Amino acid sequence: MAQGQPIFILPEGTNRSVGRDAQRNNILAGKVLAETVRTTLGPKGMDKMLVDGLGDIVVTNDGVTILKEMDIEHPAAKMLVEVAKTQEDEVGDGTTTAVIIAGELLKKSEGLLDSDIHPTIIAMGYRKAAEKAQEILDEIAIDDVDSEILLKVAMTAMTGKGTEAAREPLAKLIVDAVEAIAEEDGTVDTDNIKIEKKDGAVVEESSLVEGVIIDKERVHPGMPSEIKDAKIALINTPLEVKETEMDAEITITDPAQMQAFIEQEEKMVKDMVNKIVDAGANVLFAQKGIDDLAQHYLSKAGVLAVRRVKKSDIEKLSRATGASVITNLDDLTEEDLGIAGTVEERKISGEEMIFVEECSGAKSVTLFVRGSTKHIVDEIVRAIEDAIGVVAATVEDDKVVAGGGAPEIAMAKKLKDYAESISGREQLAVNAFAEALEIVPKTLAENAGLDSIDSLVDLRAAQEDSFYMGLDVFTGEVADMKEAGVIEPKRVKKQAIQSASEAAEMILRIDDVIASTRGPEDMGMDPSMAGGMPPMM
Repeated sequence: MAQGQPIFILPEGTNRSVGRDAQRNNILAGKVLAETVRTTLGPKGMDKMLVDGLGDIVVTNDGVTILKEMDIEHPAAKMLVEVAKTQEDEVGDGTTTAVIIAGELLKKSEGLLDSDIHPTIIAMGYRKAAEKAQEILDEIAIDDVDSEILLKVAMTAMTGKGTEAAREPLAKLIVDAVEAIAEEDGTVDTDNIKIEKKDGAVVEESSLVEGVIIDKERVHPGMPSEIKDAKIALINTPLEVKETEMDAEITITDPAQMQAFIEQEEKMVKDMVNKIVDAGANVLFAQKGIDDLAQHYLSKAGVLAVRRVKKSDIEKLSRATGASVITNLDDLTEEDLGIAGTVEERKISGEEMIFVEECSGAKSVTLFVRGSTKHIVDEIVRAIEDAIGVVAATVEDDKVVAGGGAPEIAMAKKLKDYAESISGREQLAVNAFAEALEIVPKTLAENAGLDSIDSLVDLRAAQEDSFYMGLDVFTGEVADMKEAGVIEPKRVKKQAIQSASEAAEMILRIDDVIASTRGPEDMGMDPSMAGGMPPMM
């Protein structure tokens, strides 16, 4: 046997980094990603302009939007993007906080790894610190949540997101919307708040509609454009002559037969319309098509009809008006109809929209957002979505914490005390976790053009007296955040710490990265099929 012959286990063209190299690369990727979004944190945070391959522009300082729009390749960086997405799904805000905490945990772990502390020990220390941080959050949380606090929570979430001018009226609309759809048991399904946007007006003209706005127009100009005391039918079946399921051939030998055939088709359509009118409906929303003949008969009957309405909008209309969604017109009765004070077609910025308003006890509402340009409206909508998420979380949990870096400093102080009770090297990891949390007030200070060291020292000293002392970035002073009205849901902090620590632990435990550089062509695949469905036989 020949000596020293190499054995290839992995295919040619595979990249592999092992041990400290793998850890160093992954930590670096995490740090770079955190640095990218870090400048957007807080009321004085800056915006990012993202341009895609087609030249479309997104201007935002929303952490998860930035990370979704960036074309990220590094696998460890992709794991941090998942942290932001989870934060967005669970709470709706705090995505930047979660990512910069994860990045700082990785940065602190680098020093520990250089001191020959095993990654598993660091991960265990981080886990203990994260559990203790959750306990500390419970201790410093504020319980007495009322409408005033909900308003402050919404305003805090929107600060620094392009909504400064109309922050207060928008916050009021958001709190009203969440309270309108909240169930008796305190749960809030934010899907029941529809956000409809239109540019061409100032932000202050945004409004809350107790009902639904549909971005469609009536199907026939002869139909009334406004109906008071609307009786609304919702159908998800087409108002047209059904096609036969099998191919059929009809032989006509006499022109009279042709006339009878056409009349029969007309009668079928007329019968459908009569069923709707006989049930007492004067407004119709159809999920599918309405053919020309049906439009004519509906128009003659004075019914306002809209076709091809999205399924999600039909469901919202059902919750707002109390109407049942009908699949078979034979089943339509007066009890299935929904009620609204007015249904009206209005021209907004040159386009028709249908407003279904004054729905008593509506469990689905619409926020109609206005802004001067498309990009401004899009950013306001992102801010409103964040605010809706945090207000809903506050209503469900009934717990809030002060903002302005106050909870992070409180947790850092208490975690350092807790670290002293732990023996062994895990103590160093807990200490590192505590220091990592201070990245939040530090970044707030930096983004506001303040000295981060001075701000941290002042905050630590002020926290001796109260957990609510945080950084007022507008004055540069340490202030009571509860009194200043800078308040966030506890869930935002809880989820950010949990996701960040779990992601950091997972990345730390990776000591071998094996990446194939072979494309689908090298593997004998059709490139167009890579990652897709198998071809149909």
